Amino acid sequence: MAKMSKGLEGKVALVTGAARGLGAEIVRRMVAVGAQVTAADKRVADGAAAAAGAAAQFIELDVTDADQWAAAVDFAAEAGGGRLDILVNNAAITRVAPILDCDPAEFRKVIETNLVGTFLGIRAAAPKMASGGGGAIVNLGSPSAFEGTVGMPAYSASKWGIRGLTRTAALELADSGIRVNSVVPGPLRTAMTRRPGWEDDDYARHYGATVPLRRMAELGEVADLVVWLASEQASYCTGGDYSADGGLGAGPPAPHPG
Repeated sequence: MAKMSKGLEGKVALVTGAARGLGAEIVRRMVAVGAQVTAADKRVADGAAAAAGAAAQFIELDVTDADQWAAAVDFAAEAGGGRLDILVNNAAITRVAPILDCDPAEFRKVIETNLVGTFLGIRAAAPKMASGGGGAIVNLGSPSAFEGTVGMPAYSASKWGIRGLTRTAALELADSGIRVNSVVPGPLRTAMTRRPGWEDDDYARHYGATVPLRRMAELGEVADLVVWLASEQASYCTGGDYSADGGLGAGPPAPHPG
């Protein structure tokens, strides 16, 4: 695990979507650099187990529920002596269906989880952060927030929305000492991105041809960027998109050598 010259010692953090994948890795790495972390997820058994394994505490949270958000913020702050310094809005879902086949209820569910959930998190956490002198909010974006994505209208719309929300929150909360940024991860091997029937060779072949760095990201490569943005090393960074995307944002990869 990479070491940071400035960690998160004494910081109190709340991380959503923390039962598995990237969220669980963010919790592990934040704890490793000194933060007191509350892991939140609506998958109670998996979330509690992941939190216990990382020496974090756990709370059940449906990110679409404003009352549960208030309870989660209070829970995290109470364990941290009344303060909250960091919020990571990582919880997200996706549905794959082109616009004409996309069920309106499923579209709304993705928007409610990804975009409204992020909004509710900012709204719940910001007053607690402001009362403690400030903090850092990191929202999880996507390359789908920079271009259209065939077959994923709801997911793409939600991530475009998070880009706008991140910038607006950064402007509105700056005077409270709260920084708000977005991390744009490249393709990760997680439960959400699993493709039915694919084996390791299929993933290697597909992403080797479509990502400039010729591979998927490791969880830690993205989690470390989240940790950095939450730390004082990023003290002058707000309102931005920060990519760990293997070069996807730069354009398509060069022709494969040979």
